[in-house]
Amino acid sequence: MTRFLGLKPDSLLVLASGILGLTASSLKRVIDFGAGAVTTKSFNLEVRKGHKAPSIIPFKNGVLNAVGLSNPGVQEMALEIEKFKKRCDAPLFASVFGRTIEEYGEVIQQLIDRVQPDLIEINVSCPNVRSEFGTPFGDSLDDTARVTEIAKKYAGKIPVSVKLGPHGPGIGRLARVCEDNGADAITAINTVGPGMLIDINVMKPVLSNKTGGVSGPAILPIAVKSVYEVFEHVSIPIIGTGGVTGTEDAIQMILAGATLIGIGTAVYYEGIEVFAKINRGITEYLQKHGRTSIEEIRGKAHE
Repeated sequence: MTRFLGLKPDSLLVLASGILGLTASSLKRVIDFGAGAVTTKSFNLEVRKGHKAPSIIPFKNGVLNAVGLSNPGVQEMALEIEKFKKRCDAPLFASVFGRTIEEYGEVIQQLIDRVQPDLIEINVSCPNVRSEFGTPFGDSLDDTARVTEIAKKYAGKIPVSVKLGPHGPGIGRLARVCEDNGADAITAINTVGPGMLIDINVMKPVLSNKTGGVSGPAILPIAVKSVYEVFEHVSIPIIGTGGVTGTEDAIQMILAGATLIGIGTAVYYEGIEVFAKINRGITEYLQKHGRTSIEEIRGKAHE
């Protein structure tokens, strides 16, 4: 068991947003397979179809995706969160986004009028909807500050974590701005990019959206460096996410300073059993190195 913002999840592993995060039953199943907490797929005010297929393309070092934040809207997601909370005591994090800065507040208000998640994750850094929304809010210090401030205003006593990408003016500076404007935690990182793959036979980009976010093993070094940098800039906890597919990856995140570890694309590579495998691996690592608690190695790489 670990501690995170007053919560006591049974594992420090968290289902990252975007994977198995649309229904109460799929979220509960992830908990049953060893996750300590789950994050919903990002949602906004209304139903969003996202981008046309093909929108997800695996490649040898990761996954390229341009799903485009498809979701059933806040009211439907609130219903699924309600169902989950009735079936499971594990923490649930609700990931939300807005087309405008003000919309973040509206989504949060409608959500908490129906149900109280354990944390609200603010997605300001999705790299595959630039053509529709313009530059992500997370690429700007001022916009990140305003979104954080609005989110905290509407969330009330519910903790807020801001999900940042490795782009823009520097993730350390962005994290400090989030902390200064009331954020309770930082989620680092989102998918990286946008990136592109080209089909050499038809000589065109493989994704219908042409570009998409990169996830999976290819981004692990970027994610570890980002968590390391955030840890040096803020005192609030970090959910380290990006490229973690096994125990060694998870340990690197902890040594860099992560309190919790997001697992997403690893489910594609290893199956849902990946949570139990990494849990066992972390226990074995601590025993091998004569440690009794994960707290003894958190942030150790900074020494």
